[in-house]
Order: sequence, then structure tokens, then C-alpha cells
Amino acid sequence: MAAKHAQHYHHPLDRFIAGADKALRVIAGVAAASRPNPAAHAADGTLSEAEQRHVAGLMRVNHVGEVCAQALYNAQSRFAKTDAMREQFAQAGREEEDHLAWTAERLAELGSHTSVLNPLFYGGAYALGTVAAYLGDARSLGFVVETERQVEAHLASHLDALPVHDAKSRAIVEQMRLDEIEHGAAAQALGAVDVPAPARLAMKLMGKVMTGSAYYI
Repeated sequence: MAAKHAQHYHHPLDRFIAGADKALRVIAGVAAASRPNPAAHAADGTLSEAEQRHVAGLMRVNHVGEVCAQALYNAQSRFAKTDAMREQFAQAGREEEDHLAWTAERLAELGSHTSVLNPLFYGGAYALGTVAAYLGDARSLGFVVETERQVEAHLASHLDALPVHDAKSRAIVEQMRLDEIEHGAAAQALGAVDVPAPARLAMKLMGKVMTGSAYYI
């Protein structure tokens, strides 16, 4: 009976339904963190109106990044070649959902909003994740490694840009940065193959488009 249940769970239709449900929840901004928010005990520094707008823009960009991460892992999990790899991507997606919840919470505290472009970003990232998965597990893992490397650098730049007295935002971004490093290392250890240079450049260009637009809308 247990074996039958496991097979049913891994049926393509079940994965499609689970993936569609997750996509709708992510786009709608419904996320539940499995870990405490790292900003929970951080001091709530006073921000000027200009600083508050700037921090909100940065955190909106980070939230969009997590929307894209959910799409990537959802696609890679659905189209992975083995059950073990599917579970690996699904687990990474569950950990990234913490980031989605934390950034959304911080945006609400700042009196701001998530990006109205989230459905577009999700769709684009899902398409990229699907292509990566169809190239095989090793290349799909390589895509994860490169994505996490670029995201970690992006988060490090945000730590430089955030006001030094905004301890709450800084606590969230720093924990996100550490998690991304860990996810990249885990993918590397599983046998990731390096992403070709043209693909790395394309990913950087797409990242710039995303960050440039999400900061404002």
C-alpha cells in the first residue's frame, strides 16, 4: 500500500497539480516560513522617508528574486530525471520559501508592496528552469550553482547599500546570503556541470532587467 501511494505521489499529473498550486500561491504572495524570521529580534531603527523608499525597493527586488527561485526549483523538480533529484530541488525550494516569507513581511513593515510583475518573472524563471532540467540533472545542478553564485553577489551588494542602522533588513539579507551559499555548495557536491559562458552572461543580463524594474514596481 505504501509503495502504491509513493508511486501515485510521483505520477506526472500529481506533480503538475502540486506545481500549479505552488505557482498560484507564490504569485499571490502566500508563503509560510519554516524558520523564525532573522529580523524578529533585531532593533527597529528609524528610517527617513527616502531611506524607507530605498530599503523597500531593495527588499522588493529580493522578494522578486525569491519568486524566481520558487519558479526555477518548481520547474527543475518537476522535470528532473530521477526521484532523488526531484526531492533535492523540492527541498531547496522549501528552504527558499523562508526567504519569500521574510522579504514579504519586511515589505509590509515598510508600508510597501511586492512587485506587480511577479507573474511575468515567475513565468520566465519557470521556462528557464524547464530548459535547464531537460538538459539533464548535471547541467540543471550547474544552473543552480551559477544562479546561487550570482544571487549571493547581489545580496552582498545589498548589504553595502542598506542603511547601517536598518538592522532588520540587514539580518534578513545576511541570512539569505548564507543560505544561497549553502544551496550552491550542495548542488556542486551533487555533481554540477559548469554553465557555459554565454549562458552565464545571459543570466546576468536578465538579472539586471529584473532588478532594475522590480526596484520601482
